[in-house]
Amino acid sequence: MTRFRGAVLFFVVPFTALFTLFYAIPIGYAIVQSLYKVERTGTFGPAREVFGGLDQYRRVFSDGPFWSSVERMLLFGIVQVPVMLGLALILALLLDSGLVRGRRFFRLAFFLPYAVPGVVAAIMWGYIYSPNLSPFTAVTANVDLLSARWVLWSIANVVTWVYVGYNMLIIYAALLAVPAEIYEAARIDGAGQFRIAWSIKIPLVRPALVLTAVFSIIGTLQLLAEPQVFRAFSSAVSSTYTPNLTVYSTSSVPNFHLAAAFSVVLALATFVLSFSFLKFTQRKGGLQ
Repeated sequence: MTRFRGAVLFFVVPFTALFTLFYAIPIGYAIVQSLYKVERTGTFGPAREVFGGLDQYRRVFSDGPFWSSVERMLLFGIVQVPVMLGLALILALLLDSGLVRGRRFFRLAFFLPYAVPGVVAAIMWGYIYSPNLSPFTAVTANVDLLSARWVLWSIANVVTWVYVGYNMLIIYAALLAVPAEIYEAARIDGAGQFRIAWSIKIPLVRPALVLTAVFSIIGTLQLLAEPQVFRAFSSAVSSTYTPNLTVYSTSSVPNFHLAAAFSVVLALATFVLSFSFLKFTQRKGGLQ
């Protein structure tokens, strides 16, 4: 180990410096800011920052719209994440099955929506959903996809469209890493494509599925670009529609200390959900 210490430091030090500068320090700064509040002497007195302790966190935990947005995103994740990962898994299995000709073309075609920036994708789909602008008036004239009832799932469709290809590529890469001898042995035993996919491929790519699920859980609670764009198309999307929109609108007031407290609580909630999901999948995998 001592012999390669220079090489180890060469790779570790840049990562540590960047991690500290762009991740650890901003988190620490947000925590510090969340412990302060702004006070004024009189109605029009000068504003001054004072140490408020946990005052901002008390406001966070008593903020109904914020927790409503968290519940909305949990519902969003419970429905959208399994649908998205299920589609990604099916597409990856199709590409790996050998039944699809032109795999390079379809691999690129499935991944292409991810290359579209989220804001652009949201604007494009927003016009498609708009009753007066959509080329699919037969649908939008009968179902208001931008109404309070449907707008959450309209946003879910945009997110799914963008990220299915990204998750498909991760799962497909895991499938390519499986030794071909395993498939050959299964075929010799008489297993068909469906049996190989169900009994061999899906269990072997389980770590990739867990990884994409964790990424999706984190992304769900951080949803910002799509609902922010949809505010221009639908009055049902408020400034507190998602947790990140709440943070953004609070910081725009401006109330940076309360926004920092929202951010810290949201980060902790994301960590707890991701960690709990990992522990659950590890325990279930151990039982199997």
